[in-house]
Amino acid sequence: MEPNNYNTMKKYLYLISKKFLLFAGVLLLLFSSCNEEEILKEKPLDFLAPENAYSSLAGFKQGITGLHYTFRNYWYWGDQDQGSMWRGVGTDVAFHGEDPNSTRFLCNYVNYLIPGSNYVLQYWTRNYELIQRANVLIESADAVDPEIWESDAQKNAYKAEAMFFRAFAYRILVSYFGDVPLVTEVIKSAKVDFVRTPKAEVYQQIENDLIYGTTNLPEPGQEEDPGRITQGAAWHVLSEIYLTQGKYQLAVDAASEVINGYNYALMTSRFGAQNDVFGSGDVYYDLFRFGNQNAAENTESIWVIQFEPLITGGASWSGERGMGPAYFRWGNAPDGVKAFRGEFVNGKYTGYSDTLGRPVSWVRPTTYVTHGIWESDWDNDIRNAMHNIKRDFYFDNPESAYDKQKLEFSLFEDQYLSGARDRIRDSCQYIFPYFMKFADPCNHFQQPDRSGGGYTQQDVYAMRLAETILLRAEAYLGLSNPDLAAADINLIRNRANATLVAPADVDLDYILDERARELYGEEWRHITLRRMGKLVERVRLLNDNPKNPGLNIQDHHILWPIPLSQIDLNIDAVIEQNPGY
Repeated sequence: MEPNNYNTMKKYLYLISKKFLLFAGVLLLLFSSCNEEEILKEKPLDFLAPENAYSSLAGFKQGITGLHYTFRNYWYWGDQDQGSMWRGVGTDVAFHGEDPNSTRFLCNYVNYLIPGSNYVLQYWTRNYELIQRANVLIESADAVDPEIWESDAQKNAYKAEAMFFRAFAYRILVSYFGDVPLVTEVIKSAKVDFVRTPKAEVYQQIENDLIYGTTNLPEPGQEEDPGRITQGAAWHVLSEIYLTQGKYQLAVDAASEVINGYNYALMTSRFGAQNDVFGSGDVYYDLFRFGNQNAAENTESIWVIQFEPLITGGASWSGERGMGPAYFRWGNAPDGVKAFRGEFVNGKYTGYSDTLGRPVSWVRPTTYVTHGIWESDWDNDIRNAMHNIKRDFYFDNPESAYDKQKLEFSLFEDQYLSGARDRIRDSCQYIFPYFMKFADPCNHFQQPDRSGGGYTQQDVYAMRLAETILLRAEAYLGLSNPDLAAADINLIRNRANATLVAPADVDLDYILDERARELYGEEWRHITLRRMGKLVERVRLLNDNPKNPGLNIQDHHILWPIPLSQIDLNIDAVIEQNPGY
């Protein structure tokens, strides 16, 4: 694809404002159906509504854009609590570093997961809003004049893309809440008689939507625009849904469709923009560099969330802001002189380093992630290399006697003993290992005086082939075939130059370890742990939040509470609360 066409399509896909999203999620007003009042019906002529917005192919394309835009903004943009949790906060891999004792960010399960919490409500409403918008597009595709479509295949592809988003939303809902109301038709008036549908039926609907996508979505490489959904993405999620239900052979078959059925392949040699600001790099580092996620030579991408710098609607994402340490807040070196001055801009030092961006420590990796999973291959696993995980920080103020020296916590031992410094704040908020997959070193497009303000515009993987391979390994283990499970895991470990695993050593915990090594901050860890039945066990064992080890998780927290407002508003039927709340 030519670069100009590529950029034009990306701009078109996301050059959208809120007024163009209204039609996708609007709840239609209920008008009388009496014939004598037909004349009173309002016909939208100068504003967008489903009946006129979905009257052309351009309208449907804008509707698909709205689904992508909504999904991206709900989970991948700058949202603090919700965005941090899907990246792993509150699981075995991360806790909130900026304030480990916060009432937010799932620092304490008992205090956070309450039925009246707005944070809980957001996980419910965001997904049902996406479902409503998907249902509007699906219904409209069948109702519109068929002449607008170039072919039945095109119409079915648009329906399949909307069905994919509906399935993905239900994937989240059923994992977090269990039985949930199943809504597959457009809600056109106030409805107050929802009932919880058994999760087996919800999973069946998810399967139906995804299976439709495996044949009606475009094949990888044939999608209309970068970031659009393809058959590969549908097979990938379908494999996970089968796994969740213990349908292991079907999970193997679905994952194998992705692995063997298209032109996907793990990247094994360096490619694209490399940006070796630390003086070294490798293929794993290249996977996360600006522009490489959609690069034609990248055969590992399955679904990539699109961002675009300096374009209205192009947005940015908070990878740096959320995932890195707030090193610039450290203060002084041991000699009392400011420790970090950062880059020189407009005649003065800003205090921020453009190499590291401006993180604020929403997501602090646990010791399990920073050290435990690397112990056996510390020096040879490329994913633990210094350019992939920055562990060493250096004073950078020429006015200090400590300039260019490595920052060691031991240098401040007297200050910790006297109470002049807070050891927990220093190690949880200010300095900790920084996974550079979330950073875009020296490549910021906004707020240059703040190193981009914590936001970057590199595209973000929602799915890549390495995860599909690990899904299949998990399914093979479910089939009591550790040999094939180990073979799949070793595809990834071989790429990482890590010691190959023996079949006898493969169990669910090992797969979770490998997922953490490969997919930290990429996978939806809460969903992974629930699928494996490991959430409560591993949070208690491995989440070492120093203010609240184990995060006070209780057995009933395997499911979240149904939001109280949804129960109270549902006056014509009973929505039972989950046990324990």
